[in-house]
Amino acid sequence: FHVPYVQHAPMETRTALAEWQDGRLTVWTGTQAPFGYHRALAQTFGLADHQVRVVVPDFGCGFGGKHTAEAAIEAARLARAARAPVSLQWTREEEFTWAYFRPAAVIDVAAALDPQGAVTAWSFVNINSGPAALGTPYRVGQSDCRYVPSESPLRQGSYRVLAAVANNFARECFVDELAELSGADPLEYRLTHLDNDRIRAVLVHVAERFGWRETFARRNADVGVGLACGTEKNSVVATCVEVGIDRAAGAIAVHHMCEVFECGAIVNPDNLRAQVQGCMIMGLGPALREEMRFEAGKVLNPHFADYRVPRFRDVPELDIHLLDRPDLDSAGGGETPIIAVAPAIANAVFQVTGQRIHALPVRLPRG
Repeated sequence: FHVPYVQHAPMETRTALAEWQDGRLTVWTGTQAPFGYHRALAQTFGLADHQVRVVVPDFGCGFGGKHTAEAAIEAARLARAARAPVSLQWTREEEFTWAYFRPAAVIDVAAALDPQGAVTAWSFVNINSGPAALGTPYRVGQSDCRYVPSESPLRQGSYRVLAAVANNFARECFVDELAELSGADPLEYRLTHLDNDRIRAVLVHVAERFGWRETFARRNADVGVGLACGTEKNSVVATCVEVGIDRAAGAIAVHHMCEVFECGAIVNPDNLRAQVQGCMIMGLGPALREEMRFEAGKVLNPHFADYRVPRFRDVPELDIHLLDRPDLDSAGGGETPIIAVAPAIANAVFQVTGQRIHALPVRLPRG
């Protein structure tokens, strides 16, 4: 399985305003890591902690992409040289070229089945992107799950839910293949091999809300359905999707996404729903279009004209259900909902084309 580099594509590029007064430095900047910026600025300029102040006003999102302080350091250097406050903002092309990316991945998966379809051996090797959600929640016999770091040709770093997107994509697509080899419904196969009661609960719930059995039975040559589930950061998710394909245009359209999410006790349902909705829409981009292209040391698509994040017209009907578990501690709610989007879409495309998807973004097989 192959997963490309993708950009965070924040609404606001990296920006900073720096001012020196009496040997003290103040920087106003958009960041998810103010203490990390504070430390980087102090180390860069040889200042004591009390000589540096980092102010974080409201800013245009980060998704894991604003952890490093390049723009703040650059503004501070210019302000010191100019002996005046300096406001600096990266262009969109600079953001797409010099900011770090979500890591690319090559993931090798292999399994052995007994005559009943049970997994007797499982091998899962992630090369480069990371160990998040590396282990399988399914019942397997002998298991070997490994993360292998590698040298990256592009800068890479944190991205919403880290490598769990790549690992869950590979695992959930592969589990669909195992279901097919076993002659089983993808839902029933998962339920048969899941020991995690929380994942089972969201999977059963989403299948009921989506009407999985009915829609799976009536799929046709132009419309397919797929599902996926997973766990990360002590929360669990399951997603069902319906897609339509236009073979003449080579286009995939997601018509409907249904997701059930559980992160323990719900504290703020409105905010949690907004987080889940944002994850689902954000997940559409790398699933269908987003990828960085580069060659001979140059990024080839450093503009929104060539790197197409989801538009309003791309957003399907969303059916979101939050499963409250007041008996459990609250867990992370802003990341895990993204991990089931890409594999559910890939599995739906398989149901239409009969050809498995082993790379993101999902494209219709040729021929």
